[in-house]
Amino acid sequence: MIYGLDIGGTKIEMAVFQPDFSLVERWRVPTPTDDYAVFLQTVSAQVALADQKFGHKAAVGIALPGVVAPQGLVTSSNVACLNQQLVGTDLTARLQRPVAIGNDCRLFVLSEALLGAGRGYRRVFGVILGTGAGGGLCVDGELYQGRHQLAGELGHQSIAARVLAQYQLPLYRCGCGLDGCAETYISGTGLARLYRHFSQQDVTTYDWLQALRAGDAVAQRCFACYLDALGAALAAQVLAYDPDVLVLGGGLSDIDEIFAALPAAISRHLFAGVEVPPLRRAEFGAASGERGAAILGARLAAG
Repeated sequence: MIYGLDIGGTKIEMAVFQPDFSLVERWRVPTPTDDYAVFLQTVSAQVALADQKFGHKAAVGIALPGVVAPQGLVTSSNVACLNQQLVGTDLTARLQRPVAIGNDCRLFVLSEALLGAGRGYRRVFGVILGTGAGGGLCVDGELYQGRHQLAGELGHQSIAARVLAQYQLPLYRCGCGLDGCAETYISGTGLARLYRHFSQQDVTTYDWLQALRAGDAVAQRCFACYLDALGAALAAQVLAYDPDVLVLGGGLSDIDEIFAALPAAISRHLFAGVEVPPLRRAEFGAASGERGAAILGARLAAG
């Protein structure tokens, strides 16, 4: 067996996989966000429970939000207690086995590239469009992360200036401390923010989708703006990495209107002769993070 854990802002997903990474069992518990000692205890308890249920100590991989530096230090995580902590080192000591940790978006891409929607492609760029927005690149079955493991971090690239100008958008403050990060426009919370900007009402992404499907002009204007912002962000990744396929995950990727219109939106931000790579929906959906974590854990255990 192999264990994969996906740490979210509200819940920890614990999954147990066979050696071929087929799912055996999964469960979830609340994420302790404010107390690091309680967080370590909670993760350790899930691993101990799995050990007991399946009769042996298995390899462990963990996907978590934030930047995981090469030496293992976690920063910029929305799980506050993880910041400035050596999570992998601390859990390795507690669990008495190697524990691999990685960014959740990057491990989503690893899972989809090896076993999911990106299978068969050499260069896979994956994007999660959920509460936040992030991405990553997998080449020949290996994550390409760069010197500081930041490659593919499209959520904190700046929004395209022409999109700001065309739709007269303000520069929104990002949780990272910068103004105008793409995540504040192209994530689920970003889409709701755009709809509030255009409608001048306290509305949600669900409200926007219902209004769009009813033919509302303001919702349509918001949709055009959102597609332009997302198209520009993904076009930048096409130009930077030249991937063979784009794999989309997260809740927004399940909205048919967005998925169907996205190739044309990306194309508008590419110069003549550059083709938009195929777009694929993530095959494993919400389970991609823990499966990618399990892959990372198995690789670490194998040396």
